[in-house]
Amino acid sequence: MDQMRHGWRLRHGRVSIPDQVYSVTLVTRGRWPGLADLSVARRVIGSLREMDETGHSETLAFCLMPDHLHWLFRLRHRDGLSGVVGQFKGRSARRIPLLRWQRGFHDHAARDDVDLRRLARYIVSNPVRAGLVCRVGDYPYWDAVWL
Repeated sequence: MDQMRHGWRLRHGRVSIPDQVYSVTLVTRGRWPGLADLSVARRVIGSLREMDETGHSETLAFCLMPDHLHWLFRLRHRDGLSGVVGQFKGRSARRIPLLRWQRGFHDHAARDDVDLRRLARYIVSNPVRAGLVCRVGDYPYWDAVWL
């Protein structure tokens, strides 16, 4: 499938609702594994924190994998979902010269009846499912407001 069609499919049906919780996955271009580096990871996480501090988002949970990011957050900004994700990508890429994100992102709006704590546990368990660690607590690049 060509890239243009694929990008359209990612955006098809995307709606930005203030105060809605979204689960977003961002992937590095070419699956660059540099997010596993401590210095890089700290700067990416700093960019997430900055998004919260500037009122764009309210991060509920995240897990930074070697080549992608899972981010659960409440949308707080009028720029909409694509604008907030774009702001994050730009901020993090400016902090890390080698970092390039793939175009687009995968998103899922959490329904009202979804248990957000359970979703957060699923997100932070990604390193265990990927075989990077045996226990969530052994992986350094995650956080959740409830855990």
